[in-house]
Amino acid sequence: MTSDRRHRGPHPKDAVLFSPDAIPALDRAVAELSWLLTRGYSRTSALALVGDRYALKLRQRNAVARSACGDAQLADRGRSATPLDRLRDAHLAIDGFNLLILLESAFSGAPIFRGRDGCLRDLASVQGTYRMVMETPLAIERIGVLLEEIGVSAVQWYLDRPVSNSGRLKARIFELASQHDWPWTVRLDSSPDAILAKLSEKLVVVSSDSWILDHCVQWTDIASPLLRRIASQPDSSNVAPPWIVELKGTVEP
Repeated sequence: MTSDRRHRGPHPKDAVLFSPDAIPALDRAVAELSWLLTRGYSRTSALALVGDRYALKLRQRNAVARSACGDAQLADRGRSATPLDRLRDAHLAIDGFNLLILLESAFSGAPIFRGRDGCLRDLASVQGTYRMVMETPLAIERIGVLLEEIGVSAVQWYLDRPVSNSGRLKARIFELASQHDWPWTVRLDSSPDAILAKLSEKLVVVSSDSWILDHCVQWTDIASPLLRRIASQPDSSNVAPPWIVELKGTVEP
């Protein structure tokens, strides 16, 4: 990912790394990595094996790794997924950085990958430091509008306290929620992933983090409908058309 103080956009080489010509090999790599994971191979060694076979660059390997999952994981995630039409009056717990960075990346033209489980993921990484970009307020507002339309009862945002500027982001989320009278709260925690994974069945987790999806009781995907809406209803917000790369491992290994 390349990111200046204004945007969280694509890497200069992404147009080549994820070009239409590159996708078939990447999709086969996802299928083969998923096959190996299903049979108990170490993710690290399996990714190295598949990546070397297809001579993948680092960003391509990361995309393949984030898109692949074993059969048991795929089945479990499918059982715990909650569709949007069942979220009215629900209480949501949002994995804040996970969702916001995904949308910020998508809104600024970075590639977003739809993996084997149907979830969307980006290639960005906080790495202890987060900076709000021009797309941050828009991402928060789009989330709020969608959740208001769905009719959720309450939203609890979870942000990583150790990540720099998490306090500023919390204040910005509160500010926008207050302006729109959204029923939101924001919690800073040293280990939000562990909390999200252990929440009761009364709370629906919003995240595409694989570890969280494999441990939480129920989860939902709101990034996909948000980006579908932008793709089908372009507006004047200067949002780039979503660049969705399908890496669902559809080829038999």
